[in-house]
Amino acid sequence: MAGHSKFKNIMFRKGAQDKKRAKIFAKLGREVQIASKIGGSDPNSNHRLRTAIDAAKAANVPKDNIERAIKKGSDAETNNLEEIKYEGFGPGGTAIIVETMTDNKNRTISEIRQIFSKNGGSIGESGSVSHSFKRKGELIYKSNEDLKNKIFDIAVEAGADDVINEDQDYIVYCDPKQIITIKEKISQLSLEPISVSLTWISDNKINLNKEDGKKLFNLINQLEDNEDVQNISSNYDISKEVFDTIDF
Repeated sequence: MAGHSKFKNIMFRKGAQDKKRAKIFAKLGREVQIASKIGGSDPNSNHRLRTAIDAAKAANVPKDNIERAIKKGSDAETNNLEEIKYEGFGPGGTAIIVETMTDNKNRTISEIRQIFSKNGGSIGESGSVSHSFKRKGELIYKSNEDLKNKIFDIAVEAGADDVINEDQDYIVYCDPKQIITIKEKISQLSLEPISVSLTWISDNKINLNKEDGKKLFNLINQLEDNEDVQNISSNYDISKEVFDTIDF
């Protein structure tokens, strides 16, 4: 099992993320706001906003919340928000990219640096890890054996870079500009994704043992608890057998 999004999805399904649902909604709403501010409030002409709305819908964010977030962005209520990406190193030699939205970058970097330090990691310079990552769109679907081949064929024909069958899910990776097209094509099978996101993917995977895996997941969870953190990507790889032995 590779990459942060997969870990987050598994934890959500196990119920460990229930207490964080409000924070997840807030983060998704903030992405809708900033997307609306940057590219306008029409999702048909604003690709980033369309992706943000789809991500919010996949997480069951109420329609009213989404509409309020769009209005806040178009009303310029997000003028004090700044997007900042931090790069760092985690347990076992893993690389981590942390995407934030903040109105106080001094507070944010101080808090993130502290989280890394407490969990066996460190913040690096800009470019220290991102050179080994590529920006990707990611769609996650619950597995369906009857439609497995159709999902794969449709995704590839629509421009997907890769389709992975992992545990209980199908994960589709693609160019970010293709994510909406692929989602719409697969929806013809009456399937909707359980997660829509933009992430960072690295071909340089780091295999983790139980000890380093637990440390890394503690680091990720603490980063997610930070209100300024929007998304986290990592190049870890961990077997399902090892993951299932970790006590969260």
